[in-house]
Amino acid sequence: MTQVEHSRMANAIRALAMDAVEQAKSGHPGLPMGAADVATVLFTQFLKFDATEPAWPDRDRFVLSAGHGSMLLYALLYLTGNPAMTLDEIKRFRQLGSKTPGHPENFHTSGVETTTGPLGQGIATAVGMALAEKMFSAEFGKKIVDHHTYVLCSDGDLMEGVSQEAIALAGHWRLSKMIVLYDDNGISIDGPTSLADSVDQVKRFKSAGWAAERIDGHDPQAIAAAIKRAQGSSRPSLIACKTTIGFGAPHKAGTAKAHGEALGADELKAAKENLGISLDAFAVPDDVLKGWREAGSRGGAARKEWEARYAELGPRKRAEFERRLKHERPSALAKALKAHKKALLASPLNVATRKSSEAAIEAIAAAMPLEFVAGSADLTGSNNNKAKTAVAFSAKTPKGRFIHYGIREHGMAACLNGIFLHGGFAPNGATFLIFSDYARPAMRLAALMGAGAVYVMTHDSIGLGEDGPTHQPVEHLAALRAIPNMRVFRPCDSVEVAECWELALNRSTGPTVLALTRQNLPQLRTSAPDDNPCGHGGYELVAAGGEAKVSLFASGSEVEIAVAAQKQLAERGIAARVVSVPSLELLLAQPDERRQAIIGHAPVKIAIEAAVRWGWDAVIGIDGEFIGMHSFGESAPYKDLYKHFAITAEAAVNAALKRLGGGKG
Repeated sequence: MTQVEHSRMANAIRALAMDAVEQAKSGHPGLPMGAADVATVLFTQFLKFDATEPAWPDRDRFVLSAGHGSMLLYALLYLTGNPAMTLDEIKRFRQLGSKTPGHPENFHTSGVETTTGPLGQGIATAVGMALAEKMFSAEFGKKIVDHHTYVLCSDGDLMEGVSQEAIALAGHWRLSKMIVLYDDNGISIDGPTSLADSVDQVKRFKSAGWAAERIDGHDPQAIAAAIKRAQGSSRPSLIACKTTIGFGAPHKAGTAKAHGEALGADELKAAKENLGISLDAFAVPDDVLKGWREAGSRGGAARKEWEARYAELGPRKRAEFERRLKHERPSALAKALKAHKKALLASPLNVATRKSSEAAIEAIAAAMPLEFVAGSADLTGSNNNKAKTAVAFSAKTPKGRFIHYGIREHGMAACLNGIFLHGGFAPNGATFLIFSDYARPAMRLAALMGAGAVYVMTHDSIGLGEDGPTHQPVEHLAALRAIPNMRVFRPCDSVEVAECWELALNRSTGPTVLALTRQNLPQLRTSAPDDNPCGHGGYELVAAGGEAKVSLFASGSEVEIAVAAQKQLAERGIAARVVSVPSLELLLAQPDERRQAIIGHAPVKIAIEAAVRWGWDAVIGIDGEFIGMHSFGESAPYKDLYKHFAITAEAAVNAALKRLGGGKG
């Protein structure tokens, strides 16, 4: 390998970062300048990767949790020879359509493992990646799955609360192949971190079960020695690398001025002179670029050795490995769910949809026992998403497929992202719907990235009863439906639950919420067509028996109310139809002709949902009738609450009569 001074290799990162941010007049030069030494040692001596094959399955994962320092990662991708990261893309930093957006986006830029930006998300997602590596390795063996997960994080990452949830889990699970390099520069946007923080991060990580130490982040020998120690640890490792933000800038180094703005022409020139870097913009000396490219190809030998070992696997094992990395489902899943739905039609299951979900999970887990990874944020007995055959995952039982996350909804949701992005598993995590508020930042990133996580969210309305308004979600369905690419299902019975699970598991382009009841519901469906009616978002459950005067739309537990209202209207000679809407946003996304056919043309349209109205106007019109919540809930038995808030069949009937000119019955 070409011998090039470490400082010149690191300065190539600094130069590209300074120039790109200066040209864009926007960005964060300080972190790439300060962390360049750490990144250079990691990428040239330790990271197992092949720049020409960035998606090689057994590569080490590198997560830049401090996403604001994105130019560090982009510079590394270019310097090491990632084919998709050209110098022209570096020059287009933060410009429309470039592969160098302000924060790294894994769906947009080759070589980026996960989308980061919101601080804390990267380190928390990386815990899921390391967890998946441990589980996958236990299943396929270390000859096939044996890689590290490296994270470069900032002070801000560690201030965000999700980091505490994540590091506690990693320590508890003894994820020894997770190594966090902490860019300990002591600066945030407002100024010194001492303005708001005095936490000793080394002690904090040690208390969570990590190996942790402090080093000089500008000493390449110290960095290399610390990484070697971390690789040999039986615990996850934190290496607190003391660095100077904006390293080399004569006036702004070590200050907040180097954090989130371009250095300015004069400071940039002075910094380059100080570091011995060419003053030409975007210039990398030939021998330095050659050294970096050799570092990028260094992993080619390891990849080929892995490919040889992989080829020794039997054809069945290889096919299974490849299928799971592609997030393709086994043929056994469709057969199992078809049989489950057939059994439901023969013997209806009149239970809460959380219990219907439990029944569906039994069928699913039997069909895909190793890839179906479930978990709960300390609500296993309430969420009902643990299969009877499931073994709890732990440091000593890595083949376990049920994860106890503790009371860590945010950490759980971020872990699901990491598990999915690593590949090999179909992850789901459970809590109460109300606590989607705690998980929402990671859920939003799942939608942005197109990560196929599934959220089992029970206790979905005032129907949970006595726990009262603090636990009764009224705005949460609307809030989750508002997230682009988030699919929200609220099934009305056991058959719909099975159909929604099928749709969720077969979706690998985005996340899915299953909102499920605490209270028992009747099984309303009497057929289960192969085309899965829930896949259209809505469908006619009960026909009007003539030209409909009223269309009743409802989701979840309120479909039962709509069916009762339809019967009462029929007794009055008023033709009404019931449309079950398990997914409002999926219904609205249907082609115009199909959507209009489902919505129909009845002059009176009524929506019934024990939640706020937001979103339903697209179905019933702004003048349509809405039977639902207009406030927070109350503490009482759920049947009393439905009467108190007038979410009843009688209320729907009276609304229909009023609109038809008949007054109240």
